[in-house]
Amino acid sequence: MTCLETDCSGTVVDGYCDVCGTAPAPEKGVLTSTAPMGSTPRSRGSARTSKTAGTRGRLGAGVVVVPPVPRGNPAKAILIDPQVPEGHRFCGNSECNKPVGRGRAGKPGRAEGFCTQCGTPFSFVPKLSRGDLVGGQYEVRGCIAHGGLGWIYLAIDRNVHNRMVVLKGLVHSGDADAMATAAAEALALAEVEHPNIVSIHNFVEHKDSEGTTVGYIVMEYVGGTSLKQIRNAHNGPLPPDQAVAYIVEIAPALGYLHGEGLAYCDFKPDNVMQSDEQLKLIDLGATVAMDDDGAVIYGTRGYQAPEIAWTGPTVASDVYTVGRTLAVLVMENDRFTEQLPGPESVPVFAQHESLYRAILRATDPAPERRFPSMDELADQLTGVLHEIAACDTDHPQPRISSHFSPQRAIYAAGWDVALSTESVIAALGVPRVDANDPGAALLATTSGTPAAQLEQTLEHAVGGQNHRSNSIEVPLRLVRASLEVGAAKDARRRLAELESVITGDWRLTWYSGQCALLEGDFDSAAVDFDAVLTMLPGELDPKLAVAATAELHGAYDVAARYYEAVWRTNHSFYSAAFGLGRLRARAGDRTGAIATLDQITTASAHYTAAGTAAIEILLDGRTSDNLDEPTLLDAGKRASALTLESTTKRATIRLKVLGAALDWLEAGNTPKTSRLYGADFDKEGIRIGMEQSYRALAHESTDMWERITLVEKANAVRPRTRI
Repeated sequence: MTCLETDCSGTVVDGYCDVCGTAPAPEKGVLTSTAPMGSTPRSRGSARTSKTAGTRGRLGAGVVVVPPVPRGNPAKAILIDPQVPEGHRFCGNSECNKPVGRGRAGKPGRAEGFCTQCGTPFSFVPKLSRGDLVGGQYEVRGCIAHGGLGWIYLAIDRNVHNRMVVLKGLVHSGDADAMATAAAEALALAEVEHPNIVSIHNFVEHKDSEGTTVGYIVMEYVGGTSLKQIRNAHNGPLPPDQAVAYIVEIAPALGYLHGEGLAYCDFKPDNVMQSDEQLKLIDLGATVAMDDDGAVIYGTRGYQAPEIAWTGPTVASDVYTVGRTLAVLVMENDRFTEQLPGPESVPVFAQHESLYRAILRATDPAPERRFPSMDELADQLTGVLHEIAACDTDHPQPRISSHFSPQRAIYAAGWDVALSTESVIAALGVPRVDANDPGAALLATTSGTPAAQLEQTLEHAVGGQNHRSNSIEVPLRLVRASLEVGAAKDARRRLAELESVITGDWRLTWYSGQCALLEGDFDSAAVDFDAVLTMLPGELDPKLAVAATAELHGAYDVAARYYEAVWRTNHSFYSAAFGLGRLRARAGDRTGAIATLDQITTASAHYTAAGTAAIEILLDGRTSDNLDEPTLLDAGKRASALTLESTTKRATIRLKVLGAALDWLEAGNTPKTSRLYGADFDKEGIRIGMEQSYRALAHESTDMWERITLVEKANAVRPRTRI
């Protein structure tokens, strides 16, 4: 039968197409096996299955939609005239790496020859041709790409249902020892099992036309499109949410390799393929064991970490390649130098600061300052993805932080509530306790203990200092206890003790920033919180801390920017909403301030405070010249919608609205409507309403002189009556 794949002219033989390798769709009700005929489980592979990352995550992390890529017809991947452009020809000797095979005087360069600098032979001519049978099993169909290690071929596995496979040549072919090493490495890579990593089926040898034995890795064929091709199809950078989603999806595959003691070494857009809604690493040719001091290291200029020549492949060097790849995917200029351009020259970095910070940390020249693992990189980029999605859709995209607890309190929630350092510290999220810490269980039993009593309680529970000397969480909790009672000096002492035990822990910097707040040193606090944000660019809590510090210090533009980023992403950070409302009102943007407060819904316990603040902003500083009837009606409608259980609060807000209305009426304005906030909208009706409010306040007051003053105000505002 003819293959049913689009644009494929192959014929189905033994159940599979002889061109694209695809099996026809099974008939309904018939179950078909996908296992190769005659295959047997690999013992090591079976044992390692439990160590994989499990099922593949959803591309887009459930936050954004990434366009799927059709698997495509393998036959169309074959190059008609496989050539390597002269500009891509370089000496294979890593210590030389000079241009080779270049043309002169209008004549094309040689595709084969010797490097004029070091004498190393080079060849950019395919070693295999269509129809060649490699290893007595794999029939070559043609070249599909050229990589750093040579040509890559598409072939048909004649022993396993004519499935399509990829052949990738190994370096040092012809050297018996090197070939044996390469074969062992290939077999080790065959044990790698991860849904986002291409499968390696076999290792075979084949003699070329000159009689030289060449080794080939046989890999799974992954139809689809590489990230480089996807970027090229965009004629420029990818949308930042799509680019970040790609990295979030593929990072666990690299993390899996690291867990197996392997470094990928050559991560770049060329080596990640999207097929349908799945990503895969498609080239393991440069993968080496991190403990192999004699391994030959391959990579790509512009992506490879600068320190790898003396440190060898590490987790940090792979993190660097991922950061560089993400930068290439989102930037206009994909050929930048080692120095990452900043927001001043890259618009996407100016728009999405957290994205810039994430790439900056991943590509930090100092390996120890990069993300410590692929899990941490993926976690922070997931937070960045949520922020980007919230910005693009103008709809919150909250997530549960793996580093911070939910907000404990709210600061400055209301028009008349002052912002203070103590309230900020009480509201900021708390670093989550490491469940593996020796003191974690103890802290769980003392979670409700007042801060002033915590040290005594902990000492009694553990029977002395020596019994908790191995715990980091217990002394960190005591630092927080000192901060909660305002004892900055004591908190500093405890932090100094911890710094002699642990280094590079962001929690020390987090608490140092809070100490600086209590000390009134806002410059130092800003530096500390910014440093935490650099380490955790996908977290909202450091952004809230930066915003609060900036507001306390009078840097209102900075504060507003961070408040907006936090509130836009997660509508449970109410402190950010009130802060943004305050600062917009301060800048004269009443509409923007009220719009922010209006996003606090009726389901929130802070709805009334937000509604009251909105009325204050709406009427504050108004005179008869800049006040109109629609504004007064809006204020009255808002006040009527509030559930104010306190008589004092009801009377106070009523006086605010009716007082503004009376001033407007006495300026000679005539309303078109007859009622305002439960009162007749005329001078007499408004005065009666205000009189009632003053008397209600007097009735609630416990201070005699205040009560007398309120009664006098009620008498003064009451309408005059005829005798």
